[in-house]
Amino acid sequence: MGTYTFVTAVAVFAGFIVDAIIGDPVYRLHPVRIMGFFIGVGDRLLRGNRFAFFWGMMLTFIIVGASFTIPFFMLLALYRVHFALGLIVEIIFCYQIFAAKALKHESMRVYHQLEKGDIPKARLYLSYIVGRDTQNLNEEEIAKAAVETVAENCSDGVIGPMFFLFIGGAPLGFAYKAVNTLDSMIGYNNEKYAWFGKFAARLDDVVNLIPARISALLMLAAALLCKLNFKQAWKIYLRDRYNHKSPNAAQTEAVCAGAIGVQLSGDNMYGGVVVKKPTIGDPLRPANKDDIRLVNKLMYTASWVGLILGILLRVGYFTLINIR
Repeated sequence: MGTYTFVTAVAVFAGFIVDAIIGDPVYRLHPVRIMGFFIGVGDRLLRGNRFAFFWGMMLTFIIVGASFTIPFFMLLALYRVHFALGLIVEIIFCYQIFAAKALKHESMRVYHQLEKGDIPKARLYLSYIVGRDTQNLNEEEIAKAAVETVAENCSDGVIGPMFFLFIGGAPLGFAYKAVNTLDSMIGYNNEKYAWFGKFAARLDDVVNLIPARISALLMLAAALLCKLNFKQAWKIYLRDRYNHKSPNAAQTEAVCAGAIGVQLSGDNMYGGVVVKKPTIGDPLRPANKDDIRLVNKLMYTASWVGLILGILLRVGYFTLINIR
């Protein structure tokens, strides 16, 4: 148990470092793309049938179960062949689960276009990372949208995976990633997926309850370390952390809005239709392109704090268990 504890800590740490340096690889056999492929197959085969909720639940169980079981037995076999081989593959797995560099890269592409004054190109790059309509957004609205997506995905793209990786290594990390992918593909509250995707959406809410709140606390610590407005971040977090239809999505957004002093969320256009949403934060000043840099700094600082605390807690806990 002690060896496995150490190995998992090393794999998570190394995986995070590799992601920070290289970023998420884009290729056909990426595990998340494979998950997406099979979710798409299940969607086409099962959604139109009777008992849509039951079939959506079955698809969720199959995808999440396979996402845990396959890497679990792969790593079990590889560690038995050679310790170093198993560790290398687990590091690669952990690296593919993190999305910090991808978040930074995609949001900074928007930043660079705003810096050049190329609003149409900034709108285009923003459309790759947000669901709202971007074709009529002005510079402030573009900056706000980019900040929101980094702040929200700090939890389910970086710290959430880290939380489950520390608990159960790469297999549990992939299971968590599967839940997120299912939610992003079928977890919509509309006529098409209202029943078929309901179980996946609710499971995503439950699975992210603890990670989202840990992410918010880590971002509060990051606001303090980055010498941003910690007092305002704490105030807005307490006030606005539930200003979203999801119980988790506004947790980190609220901290970020307070820390950098802008107002996020609010009404937006989706498919040409205005969707009413509550605001998060106070409009102390207009958002601008530099806030994209700030939110990435917050995300990485929170992630590093989480990584260090996770290693200390995992190793410390199992050390105490072994001593007893």
